[in-house]
Amino acid sequence: MVGTDRSNPPGEADMTGMVGRALRMMAGTLVSRVLGLLREVMIAAFFGATRTLDAFYVSYTLANLSRQLLAEGALSASFIPVFSRVHKREGGKSARALARGVLSILILACAAVVAAGILLSPLLVRVIAPGFDGGQYELSVSLSRAMFPFLMFVSVGALAMGVLNSTGSFFVPAIAPAASNMAFIIVLLALYQRMAIWALPAAVLSGGVCSMTLQWFWAARMGNFLIPAKPDMKNKDLRESLALFLPFAAGLSLNQINPVISRVLGSFLEGGVISALSYADRIIQLPLGLFVIAISQAVLPMLSRISPEDRGEFSVFIRDSLRFNLFIVLPAALGLMIIARPIVHILLMRGAFDEWAWNATSGALACYAAGLPGTACNTVLMRALYARTMPKAAMKVTLFTVCANLLMGAILMRRFSYLGLAVGTSCAFTGAAFVASFLLSRDLGDGIGLFNAAWLLRLTASCSAMAVVLIAATSAAAYQVDAAFVVRALWVAGMVLLGGLTYTAATVLLRCPEWGWIKGALARRKDESIIKS
Repeated sequence: MVGTDRSNPPGEADMTGMVGRALRMMAGTLVSRVLGLLREVMIAAFFGATRTLDAFYVSYTLANLSRQLLAEGALSASFIPVFSRVHKREGGKSARALARGVLSILILACAAVVAAGILLSPLLVRVIAPGFDGGQYELSVSLSRAMFPFLMFVSVGALAMGVLNSTGSFFVPAIAPAASNMAFIIVLLALYQRMAIWALPAAVLSGGVCSMTLQWFWAARMGNFLIPAKPDMKNKDLRESLALFLPFAAGLSLNQINPVISRVLGSFLEGGVISALSYADRIIQLPLGLFVIAISQAVLPMLSRISPEDRGEFSVFIRDSLRFNLFIVLPAALGLMIIARPIVHILLMRGAFDEWAWNATSGALACYAAGLPGTACNTVLMRALYARTMPKAAMKVTLFTVCANLLMGAILMRRFSYLGLAVGTSCAFTGAAFVASFLLSRDLGDGIGLFNAAWLLRLTASCSAMAVVLIAATSAAAYQVDAAFVVRALWVAGMVLLGGLTYTAATVLLRCPEWGWIKGALARRKDESIIKS
């Protein structure tokens, strides 16, 4: 990722557009995350921690895994780059024809997977939950069969999302999960008294239908009426999209091993380690989903519209995207590292969550936060590999992540226990970012030029100012574990606000160019609102 700096390209407006789309996705994602948290609180209140709920979670894992691999994973990675290029090269009519052909194939493929899932549910439950027996096993099989149609709904929704993102619409796809969570909550409230545990699969399916319907109707409103049509298998763009699907699906399948590694290795350590790592991972998902995923989703269709021959424009755009990503993520990661203990305490310290769990979870959270910038860069770089249709390179990066995670975790856990596992994961994703950068730079024929001295100095100085202020403030007014909840909540909110204001002031004073992109994105949004009104 090291290279010489380049002058700002004619694509400055493209960066402004990408930032605007990312900001809209962040806003929608924030709503979704809050509603998702409320959903989990309701499930806990209604069902507690029981063997019946365990059966549901195993069943939901099967449906959710198929969603991650097929609908929102390989489908997006293989379809969006091809659709974006066709839309730019040949116009909306050809792009819509491609989308309708893909939709037909998608429906047939999903129907086959759903049928196979329903038929093989007994075997799948045995593989994922070999300890289940008797009524718990039978219930999990029945719940799995009820929830497999969820794949069909989210797959059609993911295709609509790809069309919307490729045509510049990002806010509705970002709030679709929020609509899904809202539908889940309403259905659960309405059916819980009558259906007990069976209210949960009904809520899951309702959420899937709601998310699909919202994105499908919005795509139609934008002029992309997605109805099945006979696919033209001689169409080179359709064949390219299908050819990319299997390699991307294979790579994403491999990537699903990463969450399992910590659980497998953690099982050899003291009791509670796996739970502590899981709690820390849930907390780190907030900035990961809010910032990293939003930016990477905004980047992919714009990268896909750049001509493969125009390596210079592609390189500059990915460089600026990475810089904006780090501009947002670095202060969030730094803040999490400094106030990890208070954050974990106020979120989780109640009931059976004791002091050991607090120490373990906050330590793991700080270690995960240290790897957040590397994860952010890796996510954007993987989107760049998808955009340049480099599935083999994406597979190599994923394979490196899995091997590094396993090797480093196994080595570091011997000396540092659960902290070694968290550090191993962070190092694996950070190393993967450098591998992805190397492979992409080799394809482009030049370095990306990320670490320009002037840019790096400004960002380092801003983060250092934030760290000094936060450390001084937390030392002068320490977090009081015995204080009232409101007082502790105000302390955490105050520190977050203080850190944010310090970083903002420093980056503005140092004239970080990212503020120009944000200002331009907000101005463009304002102008669009005026024109529409």
